[in-house]
Amino acid sequence: MSQFTFHTQENTTGKTKALLQGIEQDYGFVPNLFAYMAEAPTTIEAYLAINELVAKGSLSPAQQQVALLAASVENECDFCITAHRAMGKLNKSNQQTLDALHSNTEIDDSSDRALASYVRKVVKQRGDMSDEDIKTFLDAGFTRQQLMEVVLIVSIKTLSNYINHVTRPEPNKELLEML
Repeated sequence: MSQFTFHTQENTTGKTKALLQGIEQDYGFVPNLFAYMAEAPTTIEAYLAINELVAKGSLSPAQQQVALLAASVENECDFCITAHRAMGKLNKSNQQTLDALHSNTEIDDSSDRALASYVRKVVKQRGDMSDEDIKTFLDAGFTRQQLMEVVLIVSIKTLSNYINHVTRPEPNKELLEML
């Protein structure tokens, strides 16, 4: 049981309520992550702002979900693993890639494999990448811009994964139904 308040539109007011209303409009429901993150409205604002910036990047929506899932797997965040498997499916990520990341097995698609491998190394090595790591990523067809975007993706996953480790939200039924 979490020691944190599960915020809803019914038990909050002001800025927090407005943020949760906006999230529900955007997602069609309030992912449980946000119900706990609402303890600090500025944290929701930061997450939403970074999420908007990730969406503007040069990685496709499908690639973004692969990267978000890879970081969540590496950080062992059950809620985000479920969420990005569902959102990956919605964004037409390769299903075999999503399944392989979830089960920690080999990814068939070489581009997805290179992306996921690089993301996981960034998380494990705390961004301290060797020249060889960078060369391997670039040789797989990715750009320096996308290398920087991976760091942005890891930053948003650090934020949400760590909050989920503290608050332990259950996956929403809406996310589970998307799988």
